[in-house]
Amino acid sequence: MQTKLTGTYNNIPEAQELKSILQACVHCGFCNAVCPTYQIQGDELDGPRGRIYLLKKMLEGEYVSRQTQQHLDRCLSCLACETICPSGVKYGRLKDISQPILEQKVSRPVLQKLVRYLINQMLPYQNRFLWLMTLARLVKPVLPASLQQKIPDKQAIGNWPDPVHNRKMIILTGCVQPTLAPEIDLATAKVLDKCSISLLKIDSASCCGALSYHLSDHQRALDFARINIDTCWPHIEQGIEAIVSTASGCGVMFKDYGRILRNDPNYAEKAAKFSELVRDISEIIVDENLSIFSKSNRPEIAFQAPCTLQHGLKITGTVETILERVGYRLVDVADQHLCCGSAGVYSILQPQFSSQLLENKLEALQRHSPEIIATANIGCLMHLQAKSQISVVHWVLLLI
Repeated sequence: MQTKLTGTYNNIPEAQELKSILQACVHCGFCNAVCPTYQIQGDELDGPRGRIYLLKKMLEGEYVSRQTQQHLDRCLSCLACETICPSGVKYGRLKDISQPILEQKVSRPVLQKLVRYLINQMLPYQNRFLWLMTLARLVKPVLPASLQQKIPDKQAIGNWPDPVHNRKMIILTGCVQPTLAPEIDLATAKVLDKCSISLLKIDSASCCGALSYHLSDHQRALDFARINIDTCWPHIEQGIEAIVSTASGCGVMFKDYGRILRNDPNYAEKAAKFSELVRDISEIIVDENLSIFSKSNRPEIAFQAPCTLQHGLKITGTVETILERVGYRLVDVADQHLCCGSAGVYSILQPQFSSQLLENKLEALQRHSPEIIATANIGCLMHLQAKSQISVVHWVLLLI
């Protein structure tokens, strides 16, 4: 795609990267075939090709409006378009770089600004989110049924295994998962303990930064990244084997630290090392002795592959292989490439599209009547659980 950035944007640090991404697009339209919002709307501007065109025009200095912003807001950043693109267009990166520019050019309605501000002030902070969820659980009985479904009960958890093994890995507790589903990281620690690996919990870590980054608050996201690198650095210097991610959404962001901090003279090298050590829990377990987890007469399950796992981390078939090798029977799930509608805080900001995608995803997952639905990301888990007729769990819990 022939591109000529306007003078203002031709001088920003990412100018060459933006031009390279835009020039790679050949207008083939393969991306629209897998885009969830294009399938719902049937509107070219609600597909990746149309959104690329809108961003190109903005970066070339043409007028943009609230309508332009709306079409970009409807994007889930699921990256299914990147997986199918024959030209390797980095659409997600284009959107991430361009969105803060669009935010500066088009003012949002006051209510939208307030909602985004509150999300950024509450959700990425573990203690604030815990306070918010504690309050929500107290008033849950008097809330509408639609809201009650979104508030999980507090889970009682057991003791973390003692760090007795020579092989050691670390895990960052993150922001919402310790409050919503603390059993996930505990199960991970127990599974790795059986594999003779000690998992060390880093409670002082912050949010991975993905939520803020995708809401155009890049500075806050970079600050979170630096905090996490500083917190983990002593362990990295001591030679830990890996930084474990049990939420594929966080895993994508962790692996991106090297790129987003590459121009920071104080953190570029550290960020690259941090990202190099990040591994999704499935990447670790698949190489271990799975026979210790095998059992007969396992139930049939449906696996929902989060977009961040299959399109972001490019991990496909690994979780399914693990589950099958330990005795589970997996049912077929149609349209696995399509998003469930969770997409970070998309379910809050775009409830209509999110609800439609959730309905479609649950129909596909429940079609063959599995006993359990398994997933690999806390956002997807909570989103599916709110409306599912079948129990939804993180897949690692199925090993203990």
